[in-house]
Amino acid sequence: MRLSKVIQAVDAHACGEPGRVIVGGVLDVPGKTIFEKMRHLREHGDDLRKRMLREPRGYPAANCNLILPPTHPDADAGFVIMEQVEYPGMSGTNTMCVATVLLETGMVEMREPVTELVLEAPAGLVRVRADCAGGKVKRVTFQNVPAFAAYLDRSIEVPHLGTVVVDVAYGGMFYVIAEAGPLGLRLTPEEGGDIVRIGEMIKAAANEQLPVVHPEQPGFAGISISQLSGPPSHPDAHRKNSVIVSTGKLDWNRPSTWTGAIDRSPCGTGTCAKMAALHAKGQLGLNQDFVHEGILGTLFTGRLIAEARVGQYAAVVPTLSGQAWITGMASYVLDPDDPFPEGFTVGDIW
Repeated sequence: MRLSKVIQAVDAHACGEPGRVIVGGVLDVPGKTIFEKMRHLREHGDDLRKRMLREPRGYPAANCNLILPPTHPDADAGFVIMEQVEYPGMSGTNTMCVATVLLETGMVEMREPVTELVLEAPAGLVRVRADCAGGKVKRVTFQNVPAFAAYLDRSIEVPHLGTVVVDVAYGGMFYVIAEAGPLGLRLTPEEGGDIVRIGEMIKAAANEQLPVVHPEQPGFAGISISQLSGPPSHPDAHRKNSVIVSTGKLDWNRPSTWTGAIDRSPCGTGTCAKMAALHAKGQLGLNQDFVHEGILGTLFTGRLIAEARVGQYAAVVPTLSGQAWITGMASYVLDPDDPFPEGFTVGDIW
């Protein structure tokens, strides 16, 4: 059998959120920075993202990361994050999966009890501390890019829902954040369908009414993702969230297009965005732990360690801690006769 485009990957998850890591089969991508490499993939090599994330090799909640040689002299490795409808500048769960895979497979030397490394994401350098024991990464803590609030307590009009009060904050992606309670939600797995539908509607309306562009990286523009926030169920958590990752484009006239997938974890960049909004409201100070619960009851711990400035915005520097686990290793191939070289989506789950 003649096969082409053989990709070696390690599958992992961070507190429930899957993060596939491509470790072989792609030597490099054109571009002077990881951001430029991300843009090249988006504009000229998007078949890789589609092939790895769509069926039959992927599914709606899947994420994928491509390990690349770093372009910054301080970085140990670079990585491009690929999700269902975009290339995020940064992702907390994917950072945890990438760091864990690099260390546990020996691509980067593990030093116990603590390994420090620097990863180069499209959004910039990410400094990582990995607590290690017995060849296993027990905890990943990283310093994220500066986070900031762009809008606070803004009322938007959402068709079919009415007036919804939201925050918009950046934590590596732009999030629109709304309280779940007034929407009749408790953020449980049984509410998954309603959470996705409502979250996608709020995101679409917010993008129309609250434009936003990263002042230092204009390539990151618009609200990528929605987050519903509520009181915790876990006794150690301060808040609970449910983040909705889009799997298609919403059409107000076709409710069947309101599709997405819930982040199975407490969401890394979403936690950073939430902390930035809380800090801007005077509800979270520096050097205080903020424990965020996801829909599965898993926890991330965030902390704001400094104030900063991003263009016209007052910003904060967040750290985030969590854990990832490797679940498998595989080679993914493309048969030249495969009728779906870029995968496919079907409306029952997409």
